[in-house]
Amino acid sequence: MFVLGLQGSPRKKGNTRFLLSAFLEESRRLGANTQMIEVCQKKIDPCMEYVLCEKKGICPIDDDMKHEIYPLLRKADVIVTATPIFFYNTTAQLKALIDRSQTLWARKYKLHLTDPNRKWRRGYTLAVGATRGKNLFDGLHLTMKYFYDAVGAEYVGSLTYREIEKPGDMERHATLRDDVQAAVATLLEPFQGRKKILFTCRENACLSQMAGAFAQILAGDKLDVLTAGSQPAEKLNPLMVEAMQEKGIDMGFRQTASINAVLTTEKPGLIISMGRDDTAVVLDGIPRELWNFTAPEDLNAARRVRDAIEARVAEFIKGMA
Repeated sequence: MFVLGLQGSPRKKGNTRFLLSAFLEESRRLGANTQMIEVCQKKIDPCMEYVLCEKKGICPIDDDMKHEIYPLLRKADVIVTATPIFFYNTTAQLKALIDRSQTLWARKYKLHLTDPNRKWRRGYTLAVGATRGKNLFDGLHLTMKYFYDAVGAEYVGSLTYREIEKPGDMERHATLRDDVQAAVATLLEPFQGRKKILFTCRENACLSQMAGAFAQILAGDKLDVLTAGSQPAEKLNPLMVEAMQEKGIDMGFRQTASINAVLTTEKPGLIISMGRDDTAVVLDGIPRELWNFTAPEDLNAARRVRDAIEARVAEFIKGMA
């Protein structure tokens, strides 16, 4: 379970950051891995309306959105966005990130591709405002509704606080701890008890990525899916990406990872090696299965492997039940 926090305040030690830190700390206490992105410290250029995203599903701007933020949004099970209120909405820096999510929106609504984790991902908002106006958070909620839809998450709730302006106001807030504990428990409850499973192959660029995607689509509510490789490639196999795209499955912005790196933070309940060319992974107390697949050399082979892996994953999930 991976919780991504987007910290939108320019203040490094402000009330917004304190609130998000408390939220992520409680998430870790309940078993999640977390990461906070300090949005104002990232290079995120504003949307320039190149419209390439609506034609090809990519943004030509070369910045931290391309190399870091898009992949993290796709990796996350939960996205938590935190911001102070500036003129009834988010900070400009966070709004730039939100505007650039048009690329992910276009992949879904223009190219008709679906992110494998879209059905299960959840979004949550944290916000603080200096005034006590009745409509203080209305603009924010509307923005976040469509942001979470664009990045493939269900907008399930928020914690918002009025009259938070001075340093330490959030830390001194009487109900903060109870609010955060209750919110995090409710937010993470659907992810508790999932079986953690790791699919591996040599490059983590084809076979394990397909298996992981199908496992998320078919049983993301029951499985916490990880993928990794013994010798990870720099990027995904384009044959795999095209074959999956033919079925409407979006593999965009997924990244490869090494087995060792994954196992430093995760302890799977089962490791499934997708092919014989994978280096054996032996961990005390963790069962391991071998699924004998071969990486495809052309698109027709990729289609056959794709369909065979989908069937094998479906059979595996049926056996779990």
